Amino acid sequence: MLTNDNSWDKLLQIKTSGRDDSNSDQYHYPYEPTPYSVLERLANSGLIRKKDVLLDYGCGKGRVDFFLSYQTKAKTIGIEYDERIYQGASNNLMTAVSRRRAEMILVKAETYEVPAEVNRCYFFNPFSVEILRKVMARILESYYEEPREILLFFYYPSEEYISYLMTVDELSFYDE
Repeated sequence: MLTNDNSWDKLLQIKTSGRDDSNSDQYHYPYEPTPYSVLERLANSGLIRKKDVLLDYGCGKGRVDFFLSYQTKAKTIGIEYDERIYQGASNNLMTAVSRRRAEMILVKAETYEVPAEVNRCYFFNPFSVEILRKVMARILESYYEEPREILLFFYYPSEEYISYLMTVDELSFYDE
């Protein structure tokens, strides 16, 4: 097991460290990568497998996507609205050891049509609850078009997220 984020970045041949507040506002929150220790725990949970397709909302520089595709062999799709941060994900896509199973898309989360093969979604508090409502509508729209089990993973969800998610009838709480 690698002990720090820089070691994982080096192994995966990517650069994802550092926080970026430059384009954050009341609706879009700063880029901050999920710690690799958290991603290791998620990868080892058995909830993401080779047959799964994970959609990473607010992917930033792609850490979640490259790590989980490397560890679980799942396909990952990272979406990012910030062009400058997205450029970091694109650069990583050229060098990452798991690049064949990862895709990066420059798009606003609330306008992205969720592909029918997506069955896992990851959120590290990337945007406001107002945007989350629109994103959930897109996820549910995809679900109703192609019914399937979809697991949503939230790392450090805000109180507003939790309050809203508790009102969505189609969701059920699985684990903390």
